[in-house]
Amino acid sequence: MCLMLLRIIDDVSLARATVLRRRPPEDTFLPSQVRERIRQVFGADLDAESVVRAIIRAVRTDGDRAVRHFNQAFDNCSLEALEVAPEEVEAAWQSLPAVTRQAMEVAAQRIRRFHERAMPRNWFDFDGDSAFGQAFRPLARVGVYAPGGRAAYPSTVLMTVIPARVAGVDEVVLCSPPGPNGLPHRPILAAARIAGVDRIFRVGGAQAIAALAQGTAAIPAVDKIVGPGNLFVTLAKREVFGRVGIDQIAGPTETLLIADDTASPAAAAADLLAQAEHDPLATALLITNETGLAAAVSEQVELQIRSLPRQEIIAESLRANGAVVVTPNLAIAFDLANEFAPEHLCLMVRDAWSWLPRVRNAGGIFIGERSIEAIGDYTAGPSHVMPTGGTARFASPLGVLDFLKVSSLFDVSPSLFREISPAAIALAEAEGLEGHAAAIRLRQGGDRG
Repeated sequence: MCLMLLRIIDDVSLARATVLRRRPPEDTFLPSQVRERIRQVFGADLDAESVVRAIIRAVRTDGDRAVRHFNQAFDNCSLEALEVAPEEVEAAWQSLPAVTRQAMEVAAQRIRRFHERAMPRNWFDFDGDSAFGQAFRPLARVGVYAPGGRAAYPSTVLMTVIPARVAGVDEVVLCSPPGPNGLPHRPILAAARIAGVDRIFRVGGAQAIAALAQGTAAIPAVDKIVGPGNLFVTLAKREVFGRVGIDQIAGPTETLLIADDTASPAAAAADLLAQAEHDPLATALLITNETGLAAAVSEQVELQIRSLPRQEIIAESLRANGAVVVTPNLAIAFDLANEFAPEHLCLMVRDAWSWLPRVRNAGGIFIGERSIEAIGDYTAGPSHVMPTGGTARFASPLGVLDFLKVSSLFDVSPSLFREISPAAIALAEAEGLEGHAAAIRLRQGGDRG
């Protein structure tokens, strides 16, 4: 392993132009083997967006037959039955070690407790005989996507399904790619069991998103699709948005640490390595005002990576997307973090709570050295499905609100109607909507509300 996996950048302008620069998901480079598979399946050298549109059209036209075709083409799995039988789910649960099942139970309990606290309540504001308010209603059916590529993430199943269940969603459907045995990963099935998934389908990729959005004979159409996935899943979710709701346009995972002279170089390095082991496209960044800490963290990365089994993935991630950025002071560090709007922001600084007001954009804020992102991935409680790609500027982590819709309530009394109707008529006439004005005038002559 060659040295200096982690670049040290002491020029803020250079950092903005390189490691802190955002790129849209469609700019993601497709490896040669993926391009070759695309040529084999479609007979042309299509880009990722064109592939996704072709898959969605095929599923719209041919339904389950198209789903099976793409399962075979991309996952090398020929299946007649797309749905996973309940006994297969139970067998997967029973096959896991007891310690894993217990860990899932612990995580599920903490996730459920957190989201129960976050549930909004209907409210009504009574003003005399009038009333206004909001009524929250759960979605009827939600589709959850669970990836199954480089690694299986049963924790993501817990983090997506449990908030839906707490919100009161009637039915939760899960899609996940089939493995060599024709089933999704056993931990995925086990997590689905404990989280309360109703139906599971062995379908991955853009074809899963197309089926969930449009419905097929086997796979029911849903109201909303949530859960992370690869580039093709992400682009498919973007393509079907409007026909169904989606949680977010998810990109590769990312962590940004802000650290000062109180931070442990070993702990900071461990957190960066933990982030980088997700995926070669993952981003692991440290911003500090301490040059000495920057050098020490870089050295620790070189030492600690040697003991990690996924070191090739980590090395690729750090070389492409990792860095330590040295700033003149912590205030500039927080400015850069707000510009980057990271999925995870870890504050390894003195009096971390005092810096919280400076944070404007972040999916999750991890305050203090023990509040590490790896704990947030599993057992802290909040969902680890968070906004990526800079979308923390306007988006939030997945939660119960993603599975609720709100209706505004109006009950206008006769006295309030008399008070506010003239202004409403004036506004309607200003907009040239005489039918609106007429409908209001019709009621001005009587006492009916």
